[in-house]
Amino acid sequence: MKPLIPSHKENKRYLLIKGNNLKQNIEKAILEFSGVLGLSKCGLSFIKNDIICVNREAVDLVRASLAVFPGQELSIYSDNSFIIHYKCYEEIG
Repeated sequence: MKPLIPSHKENKRYLLIKGNNLKQNIEKAILEFSGVLGLSKCGLSFIKNDIICVNREAVDLVRASLAVFPGQELSIYSDNSFIIHYKCYEEIG
């Protein structure tokens, strides 16, 4: 199989999120807000406990999902570079 050209690859964005039970709460928030299709479109993956990786086109969807999630206060920091997030993670945590 031929490798993908760079313009066809997914562009990822990294979000640093603070809160409790993040893995369960993030998936539940996106699932309740946008359903299974929205969860699959965002391409959610966990880098560390507090850092998630999402598709570039779904960043607004993920932020909106976490903003309206009831009973949980989550802080979201975002940038395009994982290095900046890693430094931010080390300073905050």
